[in-house]
This record gives sequence, C-alpha cells and structure tokens, in this order.
Amino acid sequence: MIDGISVLATFLYRLGRFSFRRRKLVAALWVGLLLLFGVGAATLSGPTSNDFSIPGTESQKAIDLLKDRMPQASADGATARVVIAAPNGGTLTEPANKAAVEQVVGKLKALPDVAGVVDPYQAKGVSPDGRIAYTQVTYKVSPIDLEQSDRDALTAAGRPGEAAGLTVEMGGNATEGMPEQSATEVIGVAVAAIVLVITFGSLVAAGLPLLNAILGVGIAMSGITAATGLVKMSSTTSTLALMLGLAVAIDYALFIVSRYRHELEEGRTGEEAAGRAVGTAGSAVVFAGLTVVIALAGLGVVGIPMLTEMGLAAAFAVVVAVLIALSLLPALLGFAGRKVLGGWIPGLRGGRSKNGKPPVGERWARFIVRRPLPVLLLAVVGLGVLAAPALDLRLGLPGDEVKASDTTQRKAYDMLEKGFGPGFNGPLMVVVDTGDENGAKAAAQRFSGRVKGLGDVAAVTQPVANKDGNTALLSVVPKSGPSSKATEDLVSNIRHLPASGGADVSVTGSTAMNIDISAKLSGALLPYLGVVVGLAFILLMLVFRSILVPLTATLGFLLTVAATFGAVVAVFQWGWLASLLGVAETGPIMSMMPIFLIGVVFGLAMDYQVFLVTRMREEYVHGAEPRAAVVTGFRHGARVVTAAAVIMMAVFSGFIFSGESMIKMMGFALAAGVLFDAFVVRMTIVPALMAVLGRSAWWLPRWLDRILPNVDVEGEKLRHALGDDAAPPAGERELETART
Repeated sequence: MIDGISVLATFLYRLGRFSFRRRKLVAALWVGLLLLFGVGAATLSGPTSNDFSIPGTESQKAIDLLKDRMPQASADGATARVVIAAPNGGTLTEPANKAAVEQVVGKLKALPDVAGVVDPYQAKGVSPDGRIAYTQVTYKVSPIDLEQSDRDALTAAGRPGEAAGLTVEMGGNATEGMPEQSATEVIGVAVAAIVLVITFGSLVAAGLPLLNAILGVGIAMSGITAATGLVKMSSTTSTLALMLGLAVAIDYALFIVSRYRHELEEGRTGEEAAGRAVGTAGSAVVFAGLTVVIALAGLGVVGIPMLTEMGLAAAFAVVVAVLIALSLLPALLGFAGRKVLGGWIPGLRGGRSKNGKPPVGERWARFIVRRPLPVLLLAVVGLGVLAAPALDLRLGLPGDEVKASDTTQRKAYDMLEKGFGPGFNGPLMVVVDTGDENGAKAAAQRFSGRVKGLGDVAAVTQPVANKDGNTALLSVVPKSGPSSKATEDLVSNIRHLPASGGADVSVTGSTAMNIDISAKLSGALLPYLGVVVGLAFILLMLVFRSILVPLTATLGFLLTVAATFGAVVAVFQWGWLASLLGVAETGPIMSMMPIFLIGVVFGLAMDYQVFLVTRMREEYVHGAEPRAAVVTGFRHGARVVTAAAVIMMAVFSGFIFSGESMIKMMGFALAAGVLFDAFVVRMTIVPALMAVLGRSAWWLPRWLDRILPNVDVEGEKLRHALGDDAAPPAGERELETART
C-alpha cells in the first residue's frame, strides 16, 4: 500500500507496472493511434507557406489597407522578378532581342492568376547600357496558393527568350517551392543508434529508444500534417517538430531504459523494475518535458503567427514524446524482458567498470570537486571568448542575396544589381491614405517630392490612386540593397516625414516588413524571457526544492545562449567554416533566430539540469555529504546525459546540410547550443558551482518549503512506501574522495 507520497510518483509507478503487465494492449493502442493519425494526415493535409504575417505593425496595416482599398495592387500576392540579359556584345533594344523580350512578357501576362506584368520598355525597366531588363509579375493569389504547376509555367514563360539566345533568370517568392526533407537527416538517426549501442552495449537495449522515438515522431508528424488542412502553417513548422520530437523522444527513452536496467541489476522483477524506472526517471522526464513545452509554447508571446505555430507544433511533438516514453516504453520493456541486459557486444561494457576502475564520469566529477574554482573560471572565460562574435550580431530576413550562386534566384538578384543597382531588388511601397476624402494622388505627389530629397533614394515612381481617390500607392527604390543598414535608415526616415493635408503615410514591402519583424521580436524578447524563465524557475524549485540550483541553472543557460550566438555569427555572418558546413553565402542572422534559439535551448538546457542534478539531489536526500552527492550523482547520470547530448547533436546536425538556409541555421544553432550547454555548463560549471556552494545549494526558506508541494521527483517517498528504506547513501569511498 502506498500512502502519503507524491501523487505523480505514485501514478507513474502504477502506470509503468500496468504498461509492462498489459503490454499487448498498450502497444495495440499506440499502433492504432499511429494509424488513426496517419489516415488523418493522408485525408486532411493542406498546403504550407513561407509567408510572414506580423499583425499590428505598420507594414502589415498598409497591406491590409491596400487589400481593402486597392485590391488590384495584390499587395499580399505572390511576386516574381524576371530578369533578362542580352548576350555579350548585344543589347535588348535590338529588334530581334526586343521581340524575344516582348514574347516573354506576353507569355507572363497569359499565366493563370496573374494580376499584372510590367512592360520593361514602357516602365523604364531597361538598364542604361541596354543589356539588362526586368519585369515584375504580380499574382492575384498568395504564395501559399501557388501550385508547382504555376511555378513550372512561370519558368516555361522564359523559354522563348532563352531560345533567342537571351539569359532569363527569376527571383521572388513566386519561385520558391516548398522545402523537402533532406536524406542527410537520416545521418543523425544513424549516429543516435551507434551512441545507444555504445552506451548500453546491447542491441536490444539500444533498439528500444529508437523504436519508441520513431513511433512517437510518426504520430506527432502525422498530427501536424493533418492540422495543415485546418489552419495555414509555415513550411518549416514540421521540420522543427521533427528535430525536437526525434531528439527528446530518444533522450527520454534513454533515461528510462537506463534506470530500468539498473533496477533489474538490483535483482527486481521486470514489472517492479519498470514501475520504479517510470516512477523515478519518468518523473524527471515529465518535468524536463514540461520545461521544453513551456519554452516552446511561450513563443506565442511574440505575436508572430509563424513563430507561434512552430512553437506549438514542436511542443505537441514533445508532449507525444513524454507520453509515449511513460506508457509505450514500459510495454516494449515487457516484450524485451531481461534481454535488455543480455546480448553484450564484445568490447562494449555498456557503462560497466572494468577491473574496478571508476568510469570516466566519476573521475571527471572528482577532478571538478577538488578544484572547483579554477574549473569554473576556465569554463566561464572559454564561453565568454566564444560569445565575443555575438557583439557584431546583425539581424534581418535574408532573401535571394544569400541563395547559392548557382540558383536562378541568386542569378536574377546579381543581374538586377548589375544593371540597375542593389536597391531594385527591394523596392519600398509607400501608401498614402486620406481617409474618406479625395486627393490622395495630389498628396502622394507632394510627399514623393520630399522623399526624393532624402539620401539613398535611387528613384520614385509616379503615384497611382484608387478609383475613390482616397488611397495612392508609389514605389521608392533605394540605392542600397534590401538588407543593408542604409535602406533600414531610409525606411525610418520616410516614416518620419510629415505628410500634407492630414494624409496618413505608411511604408511596406519586404524590407519594411523585415524591419518591423525585428522590432517586434526585440520588443517581445524581455516579456518572453520573463514568462519562460519565470515559469521554469518555479518548476525547477518544485523539482529541486532549492533557490540557488534553479538560479545557477538559469545563469548557465545565459552563458550557453551567448556562446551559441557567437558561433552562429562567426559561421553565418562572418563566414568561418562556411564552405565546410555548406553555407553558400553569408549575411544577416534571421530576425527570429535569437528568440527561437532562446526558447528551444532553454528547454533543452533544463532537460540536462533535471536529469543530472536530480540524481545528485537523490543522493543528498538519502544522506550523502554535498560533495559526495555531486560525485555519486554525476557518476550515475554522466553517461546517459553524455549519450543524450551526443544524440541530440547528431539529430540537429543532420539538418545543417539542408538546402534551406533557415533550417540549416536552426540545425547548427541547436547543435552548438547542446554542445555548449551539456558539456561545458551542465557537466562542468554546474558541478563546480555545486561543490563551491555545498549544503547551501539545497537551501530553501522554511516558509517557502511549507508552501511548495513536494513532487518527489527523486522518488524518496516512493522508496519509503515500497519498503526500500535500507538503501544506503553514498559509499564511504565517494565521500572520502570528495573530501580530498
């Protein structure tokens, strides 16, 4: 009979035993759920999008106004820039070449869902030397509504020009297909399998976490795919969910299987071992998963729908990973039985010591507790050096200018820059609104004169008014490129120019939207940190019943983020190791990367904090001296935490070789974040701090101790209730070693 213990530990203990005993039923339920979600994905799935929506910003309000007042402008429609160049020694004003260009323009006008095509000869779209021309194609529909057949037809429209000996290249969001999953991601799974085999020394024990993760990710991805038929989602939403879902599912299963093997080696039956493993390690999995979910769901604070979708989808994948680890995994352990201890591979001891020699993790912990201050100082300084490039962090939303040099988008960008200047790749849209009164065109003409007086303006088009005369639209072409600081300043200057006659002026377009996104993300960063870190701090206080342990965990996370930012800037902005990692072009870091990285890495960092320090607390609660608890807890947790970190790095690194720059950057940032946090912060700085703090690390005010519920994540009360009070504290050897 289990009385007076943590409700969570009790429930998980009973769930583990039930799943082990009724394994066929549990396995059938999960397989049935996988089939159900698979059918939903096959029947309900819809298209995905690369679009950004930023409600409440000036650029978005301008787009909404144009949709209402000037729908013919297709402000939110897909666009394509078709750039045409004459062969060497020729010009596009020659009759034959001009006829070929006009044939291309005619083909473009005949495309389905095209709202308008600008004739380069009528709109001064031919370069001064006559060698390069461009036309803008505007669609009636958004990029999400374009089919692959539409993109194929767009490409085909340029073939008459190519047949005439002209060079035809295309850029813009209408040319962007949906990203496909790369086969290189399988490399991460393969590395995870190898790490599991080395960790456990058994194919059976290594296979269970992989099988568990594959089923969990299959359910999560099917659910997300089915949801695309109900709501519009970003094309990268499922990629983030796949990244995190696969990584945490393997990690959570790894911890539970490791604890199950330990219980079996203590002489317990399979059912009892499964119950205890889920009741103890499973409790840590629940709270580790909660920190990840809080961090991901908290991305909704930013107010950018794309980021919210990514966070919620990834949080859903993590929830599935937790549930499947707590229920399906014990069932799989039931099928495997004691085989998880058998099948040892020659040369692999699966964590068992040889000739009584302490494992590497224990030797590393002893080294740290003997010299905590030098180790702490060296680790902090090292991360500080890695973080130095972050001082040069430049945010933006990279466009065609960072595409690979052999892509048509990059070629079109370079040709347009050569013929007209970099600003023609990112013209600004200026909207003049006079409310219910006529006269918007006249007000826009007066305003355009003021814009021409600003620096960095290459050209200003004549304003075009709607039929009611209360809204006018004009284009401003900067002298600088879309992602340059000068263009950003120009947008700010235009927005601060006074408009005559009480007209309301707003600036939109891709460059303006990028600026607004960066501003919104910057403004949301502190509230987001407050929500995520605050909730996670409370959660960690519940887990560790301490104030200093959650505080050190949070400070260590800040070091991790700073070092990760530095690494990202060095590679993707400065170009260090760019060729090795397949980075085609350097440029600004994506505006959403800082807040995204903070959210994901915080959740993963707390994972390792929970898994490693929970075992230290378990030893301390059972009577070990503080430093001995650090050594013993580290000895038990270091091997599986190391394996978990290597697995996560392998899974994330598989995405570095994706063709999509955003996914490549995400994969690199997450892999680097795990590397810094797991091996430098959690396995070096944290034990050093714990050794320095001693008993004060576990200090909690009495009044707070009475308020906080005891979640018993280390299973102390569960052990007492199960008659396991005789379990000895840390051995004299560990205690004596720590003291020396």
